[in-house]
Amino acid sequence: MGKGRRGDREIFSPCRPIAPSPYLIKQNMTTELLRNSSGIPLRPLGKTGEHITALGIGGYHLGIITEETDAIRLCQQAIDEGIGFMDNAWEYHDGRSEILMGKAIHDRRDKVFLMTKVCTHGRDKHEAMRQLEDSLRRLQTDYLDLWQIHEVVYENDPEWHFAPDGVIEALELAKEQGKVRYVGFTGHKSPEIHLRMLSYQYPFDACQLPLNALDGTFRSFERMVLPELQRQGIAALGMKTMGGSGRMIKENILSVEEALRYAMSLPVATTISGILSPRMLQHNVSIAREFTPMTPDEMEALRQRVAKAGGDGRYEIYKVSAKHEGPVGRSQHGFPPFAEMAM
Repeated sequence: MGKGRRGDREIFSPCRPIAPSPYLIKQNMTTELLRNSSGIPLRPLGKTGEHITALGIGGYHLGIITEETDAIRLCQQAIDEGIGFMDNAWEYHDGRSEILMGKAIHDRRDKVFLMTKVCTHGRDKHEAMRQLEDSLRRLQTDYLDLWQIHEVVYENDPEWHFAPDGVIEALELAKEQGKVRYVGFTGHKSPEIHLRMLSYQYPFDACQLPLNALDGTFRSFERMVLPELQRQGIAALGMKTMGGSGRMIKENILSVEEALRYAMSLPVATTISGILSPRMLQHNVSIAREFTPMTPDEMEALRQRVAKAGGDGRYEIYKVSAKHEGPVGRSQHGFPPFAEMAM
C-alpha cells in the first residue's frame, strides 16, 4: 500500500500514479440535514466524525485589514453569526493573521474549528515543529483542530514533504503529542501536484483546493482531484471561490451568489471565503443561511455560461503565474522575491 519501514517507523512511498478521474462525481449536495443554531449548514469533515460549518473565514484576508480592532471585531462577528471554521497559515503577513485571530478567539475557542498551516516548503520536521509552537502561541491555544501543509505548488514539493525527516513526520509527531487533532495539505497550482500528494496514500483528513465555476474548464481541480478525495474519504475544503482576487465578480462573469452557491453545491466540507468588511460578512452569511444546492443541470448551465471566460486561466492567475506563491516558498525553491518578479 505504498508503505515502507525505516527502523520502527512507517514511511510512505508513492503508489502507482493516479490517473485523472472521470467527471462522475456527485455534483450537488443533498438538502442539508443539519444546521447550527445560527442557521449555517453543517457538514461532515471526511471520515473524522466531526461536523464543520459549510462556510469558513479566511485568515489571509483578516491580515489585510489595517486596523487591528476592526480585524478582531470582524472575526468575532463571524463567530457570533455562526461561522465556526477558521482558516490561517503560519506565514500569512509574517504571523499577523494568526496574532489577530488569536486575539479574536481567545475567549471563544470552544466555538471554532481552528485550522492553520505549516510552511516548511521542504525544510525538516524540526522547523515544522518550531512553526507549530509559533502558531499555538499566536493563536492563544494549546491545540489545533486541523494542521495542514501549506502551498503544495512546486513540482518537487510532494517528494520533499514525504522525504525522511520531512514535514509528514512532523504531522505524525504533532498528533502523538496531542497538539494537533487532524492533518491535511493545501495548494492552488496544479491538479497533478495534488494527485501526486494523494498517490502516497497517506491518511490525510483534509485537503484544501481551489474550486469555483470557472475551474471546471481549465486545469480543473473539480474534475481531477475532487473524485480522488471522495474515493479516499478525505474532506475537501474549497477556496478561491471567486478566483482569489474577485476579478471574475468585478467583471460580471458571475455574481457573488452564483459563485458561492456553486462552490457550496460541490461535495465539500466547507467553502473558505476571504472577508474584509461587516457588509461582506453579512452578505455571505445570508447566502449560507438561505443555501439550497444547485441541481446538476444548473451547475452545468453555469459552467457552460462561463466556459469562454474560464478557458485560458485569466481569472485563475494562481494556476498560471507565481503571483499567489508566498515569499517563504519562493525563497526555499530559489525563486526571486515577489518585488523582483515581472508580473
